[in-house]
Formats: sequence, C-alpha cells, structure tokens
Amino acid sequence: MADTRINRKLAAILAADVVGYSRLMGADEAGTLGALKRHRETIFDPAVAAHNGRIVKLIGDGTIVEFGSVVDAVNCALSVQRSDTSDATVRQPTIVLRIGINLGDVIIENDDIYGDGVNIAARLEPLAEPGGICVSSIVNESVGNRIDVRFQDGGDVSVKNIDRPVRVWKWHPDKDAAGSRSNAANPTPNVEGASIAVLPFVNMSGDPEQEYFSDGISEDVITDLSKIAGLMVISRNSSFTYKGRSVDVRAVGRDLGVRSVLEGSIRRAGNRVRITAQLIDATNGAHLWADRYDRDLTDIFAVQDDVTRRIVGALKVTLSPAEKARLADSGTPNIDAYDCYLRGRELLALNPKNHERFEQSIKFFVRALELDPSYSQAYASLSLAYNLDYQNRWSDDPDNSLQLAKHNAEQAIEKDPKEPFARQVACWAAMFDKDLGRAKSEVDISLSLNPNSSGAYASLGSIHIYSGHPLEAIPALERATRLDPAFRPQHLHFLGMAYLLAGKYETAAALLRERILLMPGTDFSRVLLASALGHLGDGDEACRIWEELKKINPKYSFSEHFARQPFKKEEDVRRIAEGLAKAGLSD
Repeated sequence: MADTRINRKLAAILAADVVGYSRLMGADEAGTLGALKRHRETIFDPAVAAHNGRIVKLIGDGTIVEFGSVVDAVNCALSVQRSDTSDATVRQPTIVLRIGINLGDVIIENDDIYGDGVNIAARLEPLAEPGGICVSSIVNESVGNRIDVRFQDGGDVSVKNIDRPVRVWKWHPDKDAAGSRSNAANPTPNVEGASIAVLPFVNMSGDPEQEYFSDGISEDVITDLSKIAGLMVISRNSSFTYKGRSVDVRAVGRDLGVRSVLEGSIRRAGNRVRITAQLIDATNGAHLWADRYDRDLTDIFAVQDDVTRRIVGALKVTLSPAEKARLADSGTPNIDAYDCYLRGRELLALNPKNHERFEQSIKFFVRALELDPSYSQAYASLSLAYNLDYQNRWSDDPDNSLQLAKHNAEQAIEKDPKEPFARQVACWAAMFDKDLGRAKSEVDISLSLNPNSSGAYASLGSIHIYSGHPLEAIPALERATRLDPAFRPQHLHFLGMAYLLAGKYETAAALLRERILLMPGTDFSRVLLASALGHLGDGDEACRIWEELKKINPKYSFSEHFARQPFKKEEDVRRIAEGLAKAGLSD
C-alpha cells in the first residue's frame, strides 16, 4: 500500500505581485516584460537568495517564496521594497510590488506548497500599499524587535475563504522614512495614542531586603496608571524583565511599543523615604518630567498619587471623574498593613515552587488584614495565593484551597466592589470552579475598572474558549499579548487551542509549535498539537509529539486532565480527543 502520509512543516510564506501589471502590459507589453525580468534578476531573486528563501512558483507577475525563518522573509521583503528600481538608461516601465507575508503550516507536494499558510499570504498581498508590505499578526509578533522597522496596525479585515477577520500589520518606505531608514537603530514605536512602560524602581537603600518595597511601589504606579482608559500601560510582567539591567529607554520603547518610559529609584531609611522619578520620551530620549520626593514613610500614598497625576498631565491624558476617584483610593491608610501586603505580593511574584513560600505569603496577607480588616487588596491577594495553590498543587489539599480562594474573593469584593484586582481573582476562582457565567461577569467588571489588565484579557479569551466560542477568544488574547509581550508564550497556548477548536488545524499547529519552542517543558500544548496533527493526517508526527509528552509527564492522563478543564461543550473535548484518535493515540 502506498504511503499517503501528508508532508507538512511550518514556514514563512511571501507572496508578491506587480502593481498595475495588466495596465502596464496593455501600454507596453515588451517593455513591461523586460522590466519585470530585469527586476527579478537584479533585485528580487538576489534578495531571496541572500535571505535563504526558495522561490516556489512564478505565476505571471506573481511570486510565492518559502522561508524557514520569518525574520528572513521580512528582511527579504524590506530589501526588495527599499531598492531603487529606476534606471534612466533603460526606457522601461518601473516595477512596483505589493508583498504579503504569513507564518503557518504548509503542505509539501513535490516542489510545490499548499495550505492556509500560503492562502493567507496571498490574501494579504493585495492589502499592502504599492511598494509596501502587509503581514499577519503572527508574523508581526514573531519578528518582534529583530528587524529595524515597526509595522503599523491595519486592524481586522475580512479576506476570501477565511472564516474570521485577519488582523493585519503594514509598512511602507515613505511612511517609515523618518524612522527606520534614516535612523534604523531607533525607529519610532508602533503604538496607539498615549502609552507607557514603568521600569522597576532601583532600590538605593543599600539593603537587598528592601527590594520588595521598591518593586511594590513600581507595581502600584503601574496599577494606578492601568486604571486610565486613555493610556496604554505595559504590564508589570513585561516591564520587570528589565530589572537589574542597564538599558536605553529608546530601546525599551521599541521593544514594548510605547512612547514614554518612567524610571526612578527609591531609598528607604527608617521612617523616611526618598523617591526620584523621571518620565522620558522613548522616541528621542527627551525628559518630559522629573521630580524628587523626600517624605515620611506615611506619605508614600500621597507620593504615588502625585507621581501618577504628574505623568497623566505630562502625557496630556484626560481623566474621567470615575478615574479620578479610583486613583484617589490607596487601598489602605495603614502603612504597616501596606508593608505586609507588599511582602506577601513579592513572594507570589517570585512564582513560588514550594509549599513553604506559599505559606509565607499567606502569613503576610493575614497579618495585613489583622492590621486593616477592610483591606480589599489583601483579601484579593489571599484569593490569588489559594488560586495558585489549586492550580499548581503545592499544598496537600488543593480542593480546599479553591474554596478559600472563592471565599477571599467574595470578601475582597465586599470590602471594595470597585477594586479591579478583587474582580479578577473572583473570575479565576469561578473558572476553576467551572462557573463560566460568573467568571465572564467578573472579568467584564474587572476590565471596566482596569482597561489595561493583560490578565483580564487573557481570562476573557480563556472564557470564550471554554464556553465554546473560540474565534471570539482571539482578539482578547491578542490584546493580552500587546499589553504583556513577555507573556506571549503562555498566550500562544490558548491561541493554538482557539484555532484547534475552530477547526483551523494548520494555524493551530503553527502556534502550538512556536509555544513548545519557547516553553519546551509544556505537556498540555503537546496534547493539543498532537490532536491538530491527527486531524491533519500526520499521525507519525503526532506520535512523536506524544512521546515527548510522556517523557515530560509519564503519568499524564487525557481523561483525568480534561475532566478538570471547564469546557462547557462536550463536542469541544470530543474534537480534541478525535484528533488524538486519528493519530492512534489514547490514554
């Protein structure tokens, strides 16, 4: 019996087409053909070769090129579109291209390639401006800061034969002239409106034990700014990747896609605290605002409030009355309770891996509540700790931890119904309890109170997936990634699951492969990838992925694992199981 196994792989696909080719041919057929041949020989083909591409097919004026690296594909396109095609000595029409690029699974048949990866690239090409480039979201996210340009968000567009709108990103040399061409090392960040990243304040106390305090102040400034709808704020998780590093704020702006960066330092000595802060324009390094505060420790909340308001003023962001009221709420007037809260929160931020650190965080939150029984954020942090225990099984009784997570979330909401963190932890507890209706209600409230919460957007995406609406999850997960780029590997898992449940197996496989590449120890993503491959008819590759899974987690059981997942529709679990069955895999 002949081997009918389909050969697939992940590839970056570039589709190029000549602008106005029919018109040019009608006006000067011989000249147009000569100009096209010259363009291919002197510009296009050399660029493809220089960037390790393979020309798959030429269709008249159109070209499909395959690359093993998405960075190579984008740099090839930039090289082509930046080339000067004019030549006064040759009287031929000028060749101008549109280029589209996608990253996805392709089917290989002899020397040809097929599949959604190719189809989407072909659909993106006409959306590019003449002389420009249009790429999919997965391409834009994958290249990150590894190229010298920034793509501009082109929004969601509907394309032929693709069920859901595709998020596109565009670049054109004319619009980029002041950025990446004349100043390639410092391109202008690609952002929407006012935006900021808050770097962790440097601990100048001379005592490493005070690190929790400087980190806590930094995080609270981020939290306060995040409550402002007119400002895009990068999450703590991403901005804290720069902790302990000497960085150029312009590079930070490019990496995170923000126009401004706040940096500063904190020196705590006894009951005194000195805070310096400076707001910098990430596009040129200019100072927008700076100040120094020498205060009693009991004035720390007033300092935080002043820093936030000065930033808002410097960035010319208008606050609504509700936002002004939320910024005025410090959480607790008790500085000792606040100190305990910061200590416990720092332990959780370190991602505890053992029962001892989990218990230490609990003690600090309990002590904070003894000092201030109305402290909503301390109750919410207790809920978070118990949620994490339920998820990670640190203690001997994780089911009891889920009940405690629910109880403390309710207490947090009772103490302050407008605390977004309280709503967020209530959402997580409800999700683990498989109450998706309550989870959706809480996350909606959380986002209304904190429109910059990457965690809330990620939760919203998960809720859509588990509720049986996978395509609705994708915009929420993409927004979560924009707000927290460092957390992208985790978001890839849920993006892959969304596409899998939507029946888009090639795209799902591409996303899940990237997730596994970035987080090699994952077992759940391998389950989903094996299912996608099974649906695609690639049983051999699915079996190889399953073998990797079993090495990572020898006791893994699909039935036990998915019994804990809050899927609302049995057909979604069945779809995943059917993919595994097609590959001959089971518990």
